[in-house]
Amino acid sequence: MSGTEPNAVNMAAGPAGHRPIYDRLIARAAGGALIACAVAHPCDAASLGAALEAAEQGLLQPILVGPRARIAAVAAQAGLDLAGHEIVDTPHSHASAARAVALVREGRAALLMKGSLHTDELMSAVVAKEEGLRTERRISHVFIMDVPRYPEPLFITDAAVNIAPDLATKADIIRNAIDLHRGLGLGPPRVAILSAVETVNPKIPGTIEAAALCKMADRGQIEGGVLDGPLAMDNAISPEAAAIKGIVSPVAGRAQVLVVPDLEAGNMLAKNLTFLAGADAAGIVLGARVPIILTSRADSQRTRLASCAVAALYARHLAARAGGAMVQGTEPRP
Repeated sequence: MSGTEPNAVNMAAGPAGHRPIYDRLIARAAGGALIACAVAHPCDAASLGAALEAAEQGLLQPILVGPRARIAAVAAQAGLDLAGHEIVDTPHSHASAARAVALVREGRAALLMKGSLHTDELMSAVVAKEEGLRTERRISHVFIMDVPRYPEPLFITDAAVNIAPDLATKADIIRNAIDLHRGLGLGPPRVAILSAVETVNPKIPGTIEAAALCKMADRGQIEGGVLDGPLAMDNAISPEAAAIKGIVSPVAGRAQVLVVPDLEAGNMLAKNLTFLAGADAAGIVLGARVPIILTSRADSQRTRLASCAVAALYARHLAARAGGAMVQGTEPRP
């Protein structure tokens, strides 16, 4: 972990080696200017409550996009206070997704957040050719995981957007993760490209792609991080396993970003860590014009807030890098 970049997360160890990484991210995000966030269709208690709690914590300023009557009914039933929050009335979830994306295009919001609509619905509006939020980068998802007994945040990508990425897509997946890691003040990441084995095997295409990606990094086609692969999961995160296999690498045993071969592998890895190892998994979508917050009904309140915090911190970083003003909301309510 680099300590040279400003505002880096304090990684001092806590009890049993587990540090409240998310708590530190949330505290950092709460210390900055509120950023306007278009929340698409927050029509259940979980999604509406997450947006309002993020506002209460000073992480972002939500613009609630959805059927006004439904939002009000959900708030009344759940005991949530809508006072002071803007609602953009739409007739249904498809319109909510389109209008939330339009708010970003219009410059009224610098963040996008999924409500109670399906992820595919929101992402269809995001990737629309004429009215979406695409950039030259491939859109990808990163889990920022707080894993007990692992010494630092562990990024897993891509476990939610790209089903079977090819070499060019994997290169963008890695670029997005590197940019996020650095944008959060965590320094140049050590990136492990995962496979079932740590040697190149023509019968396992992913190992050949891993080797190609590492050579792309050597030639400056992927910048900002240190890559190694193929690496098996054990020798990517365990110094002992790497030593037993005789792997000499700045990444092996100390990976900060795990690049999975496909969505199925990534999804299973993230859920294994969550449900078997007690990890928390905040998530963010990158590669669009603005960071996109994807929350799930199964997420804890802390995980939802961490996703909002990561997105807000990264949005501020992007604004500073571009030298432009952020799209700010109103001041926090007293």
